[in-house]
Amino acid sequence: MKISPVKIIADAMLEKKAQDVMSLDLRGIGTAICDHFVICNADSTTAVNAIADNVLVKMEEKAGQKVLRMQGLENGFWIILDYGEVVVHIFLTEYRQFYRLEDLWADAKLRRFKDEPKVAAPAAEEAKERVKPKAASKLRAAARKKQAKEKE
Repeated sequence: MKISPVKIIADAMLEKKAQDVMSLDLRGIGTAICDHFVICNADSTTAVNAIADNVLVKMEEKAGQKVLRMQGLENGFWIILDYGEVVVHIFLTEYRQFYRLEDLWADAKLRRFKDEPKVAAPAAEEAKERVKPKAASKLRAAARKKQAKEKE
């Protein structure tokens, strides 16, 4: 069974204790630049970076997708990860309260994600299915190189 990128991203955020995780379905809005926004926040730049790293790893591991573009890694206030059809916004809490993306896109269908207990898979099956991802720092470095080439 294929899991949607939105669900993979939301689960990755929740694994790192992201707050107020939600997605906005923008497909019904004619001017939207993508199909979905997935938004969350955290109270420290360390947590914001950890959430972004986990999203990068889980999207490559579970969906086989690498980020197309990234912004905000240098400061950790508002990190944007662009996967084409899905754009991820990870905010430091006060920045999310200031920008209020969900209010700006109020016509979009909103879905909230809660941290739900996961059913544990047997250890042997989990070990077989698990793909060992690159370290998140390597993923971030590769994405930065790609961004630099695009600017040239």
